Order: sequence, then C-alpha cells, then structure tokens
Amino acid sequence: MHRKKKPHIRTHTKEKPFACVICTKRFSQHSSFKRHLRTHTDEKPFECDVCAKTFSQKTSLNAHFIIHTNEKPYACDICGRAFLRKGDLNQHSRLHTKEKPHACNLCNKAFAKKSGLVVHLRIHTNEKPFKCDMCSKAFSQKTGLNSHLISHTTDKPYACDICGKAYRRKKDLHQHFQIHTEEKAYLCDLCNKAFIKKSGLTRHLLKHTREKPFACDICYKTYSEKSSLKKHFLMHTKEKPYSCDLCTKRFSENSSLKRHLRTHTDEKPYECNVCAKAFAQKTGLNAHFITHTKDKSYACDLCNKVFHRKGDLNKHVRRHTEEKPHACDLCNKAFYRKAELNRHFLSHTKEKPFACDVCSKTYYTRSDLNSHLRTHTEMIPFVNDQ
Repeated sequence: MHRKKKPHIRTHTKEKPFACVICTKRFSQHSSFKRHLRTHTDEKPFECDVCAKTFSQKTSLNAHFIIHTNEKPYACDICGRAFLRKGDLNQHSRLHTKEKPHACNLCNKAFAKKSGLVVHLRIHTNEKPFKCDMCSKAFSQKTGLNSHLISHTTDKPYACDICGKAYRRKKDLHQHFQIHTEEKAYLCDLCNKAFIKKSGLTRHLLKHTREKPFACDICYKTYSEKSSLKKHFLMHTKEKPYSCDLCTKRFSENSSLKRHLRTHTDEKPYECNVCAKAFAQKTGLNAHFITHTKDKSYACDLCNKVFHRKGDLNKHVRRHTEEKPHACDLCNKAFYRKAELNRHFLSHTKEKPFACDVCSKTYYTRSDLNSHLRTHTEMIPFVNDQ
C-alpha cells in the first residue's frame, strides 16, 4: 500500500526524481518518464489491429480505434456537431463559451486546449523537439517539421486547373486558387479590410494593436513581423550573403540585390497606367502616381511651398532648419537626404556603378552618365538666346 501511495504523494511535494538525459525535462512518475522518452526515440509500440497505424501511447491507440467504428455519441447542445470522444466535445464547447482554462504562467496568455499551451511554452523555452533527419533543422511543432520536409522534395502534385501552377502542398494550391476567384475569406473586424490568407490578416491586425512581439536580443528594437526582425539582425552581424555578379557589391537581403541589379540592366518593371512611365522600384511608381492626383496637401509653414508627400515636406523643411541627419561614417560630412549620402559614399569606395554602353566609361551618378551620353549622340542642349 505504501509503495502505491508514493508516486501520488509526489504530486503534493512537487518532487520529480526522473530526469531525461536528452532534454533535462523531469517527471514525478517513471511511467511518464518512459512515455516522454518516446518523443526522442520516435518509438511507437502500440499498433492498430485494423489499419496497422502505430502510436507511442496506448491512450492514443484507444482514441484512434474509435474512428473505425464511425460512432460519434457526443453531440454539442449549441450547434449539434458530434464527436467520437467526450474530451473532444468539451474542447469544442469552449469555442462557444470562449473559455480558455490553460494559462501560461510566464506571460498569462491563455488557451482553450492544453496542447496549445504546451506548444506555446516552447516559445519561452526555445525547445524544438522535432528534428529533420536530412538537414538537422529543428522545429517546435510536428506540423512545422512536416511542412519543412516537403522542401527536400521536388515533387509538386497539386496543380492549378486555371494557370497550371503547381504546389507541393494542397493548402498552398487552395490559397493560390483564391487569387483567381478573388475570394478574401479573412476579414478585419476593425476596418473591414479582407485578406486571402489568415497570416495576412494576422499581420494586418498588428497595425491596429501596434503590437511588436519580435524583439532584437542585442538592441531590443521590436518588430511586428519575424521576417523584419531577421532582416534587422543582419545589421548587427554585418552579414551580406547576396553578391552582385557584375560589380561584386554585396547585400544583406535578396530583395536589395534584385533592386540593385536593375541599375545594371536598366530594367523598369513597374509602369504607370496613366502615362506609361516606367520605374525600377515599386516605391518609385507609388511616389510618381501621386503627381497625377494633383493633390498637394502638405504645406511648408515657413515658405508655403506645397508637396504631395509628407516625406518630401520633411526633407524640404531641413533646407530651412539646415538639419543634416545623414552623416558619413568615414568623414563625418552630413547631408539633407539619404540619397545624397549614398552618392557621396561612392567617392570613398571609388565605385562607379553607371557604365556607358558605347565606350564603357563609368560614372558615380546616372546624371553624369546621361551628360556623357550626349557626346556620343551629339545632342546639344537647348539654349535660350534671349
């Protein structure tokens, strides 16, 4: 009798004598310890007699076996949905009651399911128990590992019937298909803006809440998106993995390299649908498009000059205040605009990215190149004789 009571007493004493040598997690009972070990070994000793599917725990096998009976004895009183297990019904009921009984003791975030709390806690512990056998990349959730494993295969079995584009996952095809149907199923309750993907709505909501959950460990600057944090972190590491094959200039982001390459190819993929003027960057097109609206709502308080954009007004005001916020790290010379600093920096690097197609002579700025090109075309600028 005493031996049977001892494991139970540990629930009161909080004693956990059984420690995992792989992840140092501790347990009060030896049986719990053995079940946990299977998460590392991927051992599944319990097999279904009907379909031969295997499980790491007997309770999981018992729960699985019910699907072969097609019996759903537990029905929701509110919406009538039926479930195989009473536990599933209880969890479903919380969708109606909004009850979240499983709270994180570190940040007080609450969850309707215990499994949700378990996954969430890994954010704090940085535990990633699901490892890829092919590249050793680790994940906090098994679903993350399963999604990642697809990246190791080139097979794309899910093809779009309309445009033929193929995907590795069925859900990616479903999301893509909404581009054709223009269906936007995820609606913001605050501003009624709609999104094709749930992730798009999640990112959008952060603009309303101004929440920035991703913080830099070095300077503590925060971001609303994880991808923005990753880009920021490269500033600290000074890592520039993307190199230009034409001039050896390096970049921290692939998108920056793509934009830079257009300075060599003179590609301008963004065209104005009003006047057909083309631009190398989408931001350039957006800035240009405002000129067609004739809306100049930003006026200077000092000279009453008006501007299309607030940013242009801010740059203009610096001419009055003589503020030069963009300083060179090499010679401390300061400039009103970042573009001026970038042009100045070329005088230190001696880089001349603008090359003449006729004689290969290079220049610091595009305007200098354009001036030089007139010597080949014998173009004489218009001169007013008056």
